[in-house]
Amino acid sequence: MRKIPSIYLETTIFNFPFVDDAPQYKAETLKLFKEIKAGKFKPYTSELVIYELKNTKDENKRNNMVSLISEYVVEILPINDEVKRLANVYVSAGIIPENFLSDAVHIALAAVYGLDFIISLNFKHIVKHKTILETEFIHIREGYKRIFIHTPLEVINYDENN
Repeated sequence: MRKIPSIYLETTIFNFPFVDDAPQYKAETLKLFKEIKAGKFKPYTSELVIYELKNTKDENKRNNMVSLISEYVVEILPINDEVKRLANVYVSAGIIPENFLSDAVHIALAAVYGLDFIISLNFKHIVKHKTILETEFIHIREGYKRIFIHTPLEVINYDENN
């Protein structure tokens, strides 16, 4: 029996289905949601994402983004003390700036809960070569499994047999 990969959907993923100024990212993100609906991935997000989405000023967009969570049966992960500790390790190591602690929390959530992938379009602090390499080092050191950090494009059409 094939294992369904678990994916953490960071806040940006809920935004891109509703943007018109980045058609490539919109198309890739919509395809990712289509693959989630087809059962190709087990989606997770967090209470932090819910908080960030609910702070969206445009009420219509906010409601559309939040509705994706129930529409695609995305499980919401709580932030616990271990997530906070690991996020602070990334900040202390200089991987994520202290004023962007929420980005560190997103990565820590996926690590602590043992997910396979983080899916994000946050190129400033998450989908970034330095972040990927240095968080992987910390995960090994701290006893967590490897987590792949990718954009939707890098996981749509994912087949572990190819």
